[in-house]
Amino acid sequence: MVLAEILERMKTNPPSELSSEELMQKKANSYNETSGDLQGYDCHLCKNKGHIAIVKDGYEVMRQCTCISIRASMRNIEKSGIAGQLDRCTFDSFEVTEEWQRQAKSKAERFVDSYPHSEWLFMGGQVGAGKTHLCTAVVGKFLTMGEAARYMLWRDESPVLKAVVNSADEYLAAMEPLKTADVLYIDDLFKTERGKFPTEADIKLAHELLNYRYINRNLVTIISSELLVDDLIDIDEAIGSRIFELSKTNFCVQIGYSRDKNYRLK
Repeated sequence: MVLAEILERMKTNPPSELSSEELMQKKANSYNETSGDLQGYDCHLCKNKGHIAIVKDGYEVMRQCTCISIRASMRNIEKSGIAGQLDRCTFDSFEVTEEWQRQAKSKAERFVDSYPHSEWLFMGGQVGAGKTHLCTAVVGKFLTMGEAARYMLWRDESPVLKAVVNSADEYLAAMEPLKTADVLYIDDLFKTERGKFPTEADIKLAHELLNYRYINRNLVTIISSELLVDDLIDIDEAIGSRIFELSKTNFCVQIGYSRDKNYRLK
């Protein structure tokens, strides 16, 4: 048999033997198709095992799946009390009967649909007007997109942070996850007892947190408050102006104070 014939046969009937790296890759692929037993989030990448087998530099190694950060964010949301709202507070369940509701919902939806961008979503104003509902719907959408999210209820977490501010290690451990979260939702910013002004410690805390995210604009920031932008500027111009600058063009929702907009009273 001449060489040309041998080569032609090899083209049509390639050897069945696989290289060691090909065998490792086949083994890794087989492992990646098996299902795990992690709960709370259905990951199509690792099949709920939390890690993925890959072949790197001739070795089969395990790599942590991206769903681990999502699961961590969902645990945080579970602890925060917002988990029960994710199923209830969706865009579909937000009732629109007035033009201001339509505009608020439209901006919230566009905030998700136009991601990635460097803007913030701000919803301020009237109590009971659906701000938390829409912001929670936004968080839910980012979670389904595979983004890790963090929920911060201002009146609950700010006292904890202020209590450890003089302990560098404790403060860093509590503050850093908020500053660096891929998606951060601050609910009820500067919520205080009726008639009380935020303290200097509150203002300093908010400035540190928001300034970090102002500089790192790839991080998604969502803010709701019973205050309007002008109110925030009166409290601290640096904070209020940053919020307005990054939300004013497309994603600033201000709901004027009026009890007829409080759906809880209907």
